[in-house]
Amino acid sequence: MSRAKSHQLHVYFLPMMAPGHTIPMIDIARQFARNGAKATIISTPLNASHFSQTIERDRENGLEISISLIEFPCQEAGLPEGCENLSSTTTPEMSRNFCRAMDLLQEPVEKLLRENHPDALVAGLFFWWANDIAQKLNIPRLQFYGTGFFPMCIYNTLKEQKPQENVESEYEEFVVPGLPDEVKLTRRQLSEETKDEDKSPFAEILRKIAASQSTSLGIIVNSFYELEPAYARHYREVIGRKAWHVGPVSLFNKSNAEKLIEAWETSQVMITV
Repeated sequence: MSRAKSHQLHVYFLPMMAPGHTIPMIDIARQFARNGAKATIISTPLNASHFSQTIERDRENGLEISISLIEFPCQEAGLPEGCENLSSTTTPEMSRNFCRAMDLLQEPVEKLLRENHPDALVAGLFFWWANDIAQKLNIPRLQFYGTGFFPMCIYNTLKEQKPQENVESEYEEFVVPGLPDEVKLTRRQLSEETKDEDKSPFAEILRKIAASQSTSLGIIVNSFYELEPAYARHYREVIGRKAWHVGPVSLFNKSNAEKLIEAWETSQVMITV
């Protein structure tokens, strides 16, 4: 079959609405487009305004990449109008409501995908329900989380084996077992949800995320093998999850103009939130 008549891969991207998740995922979508795929980014009006100029510039350069807008359900979730990014939350209650708002996106996202028939969905890790949609539409779902293999391996061990519960104080060191290297931590260095998941505003969604990981195709990691080879192997072979390292995706922005625009867009996100 000739290239002209071959099917063009169409991938939808659903980044979590937080700078550390959105920025690298936009660059991943742009990499897909640069390599010949058609890429569509699902976003909300306020979040999309921070990267729409970059996407438009790519389109002018011939890339098949676009943005599909859905409304963020601020009012329905008990959030103030315009609170479309996790960085805008200032209290645990707002964080819980933000998670509720992300869950409410399931219906409009499913409707959008049913109407456009993509070949695959890459969704942020916090969209646990994306697996359900992908299974209904019989397409693969890949997860994305804005960190590398090393912290993911540590988090998995802390969650499964809970060595942090065997110390008597916040300052007593403990060894994270089973890793390629000896890694020592204290409870004081851990996030609140890692020390006591039940007290976290993300407790419910974290449990749903854990359950969804076994049914996704795998995870895309913003890292490269040579940086952490032992932990890339550990994540795949010991933890037993499929993963692809595609980073560092920030290198996609090669020109000085792109670097300046990326810096400006990042600053606008931080100012807005």
